[in-house]
Amino acid sequence: MSIQTVGIVGAGTMGNGIAQACAVSGVNVVMVDISEAAVAKGLATVASSLDRLIKKEKMTEADKAAALSRIQGSTRYEDLQSSQLVIEAATENEQIKIKILQQLDQMLAPETIIASNTSSISITKLAATTGRADRFIGMHFFNPVPMMALVEIIRGLQTSDATHDAVHALATALGKTPITVKNAPGFVVNRILVPMINEAFYVLAEGLASPEDIDAGMKLGCNQPIGPLALADMIGIDVCLAVMEVYLKEFGDSKYRACPLMKEMVAAGRLGRKTGQGVYTY
Repeated sequence: MSIQTVGIVGAGTMGNGIAQACAVSGVNVVMVDISEAAVAKGLATVASSLDRLIKKEKMTEADKAAALSRIQGSTRYEDLQSSQLVIEAATENEQIKIKILQQLDQMLAPETIIASNTSSISITKLAATTGRADRFIGMHFFNPVPMMALVEIIRGLQTSDATHDAVHALATALGKTPITVKNAPGFVVNRILVPMINEAFYVLAEGLASPEDIDAGMKLGCNQPIGPLALADMIGIDVCLAVMEVYLKEFGDSKYRACPLMKEMVAAGRLGRKTGQGVYTY
């Protein structure tokens, strides 16, 4: 199956980033959100992102115009019917996602593939709420989408080989490097990353080193672009805590116990960059 047009539900950070990656690679996009304002904001974000690429001489004005001409903004789900693949990029909330997926399932042609851009929700479970579980898959893009090369392609228990292969080919056509992952809590990257962040909080709580020295150690010793504590502030400490709690519940293994300091900071409202105070002050 050749994918010429991609539908995207959600014009927020992830949705407009996926739209940009598709449009720049010559794929047509229909980006849908609930309000005209949300759609306009998403399109404006893409335009300003392309302007930055022009400033860096990685793109011409003509390239920008061509990319933007490939993105159709809409508030109507009916406009997604021309798509061979529809990616749900709504907020990370299971009930909201299920509601959207069931609407899409009823409206799209039977052969259309549906993907969810989720970082934590079971693809097998989401697939089972639709009537096309074999044509359902996870596509976990990383933020910021235009810059990040990785896409985790998550196969639910029911996902067919044909669905996997079509989505894998699309990810490659977008200039991304796809990795194929079985469905499990946190998939691959977050399963390794978030417990590492949690361990950094234990090291901090035990007073082994200052936050600056812990982050410097991981940056210089493991060649990471950002230290784990600064990364937690960027992600949101509340998000890291929620992920750890999901792992503990799903795996039932005490190694996924969230650090008490992380819980304390969330209780204090120190969630990181978004509140101006986390491990560091912003």
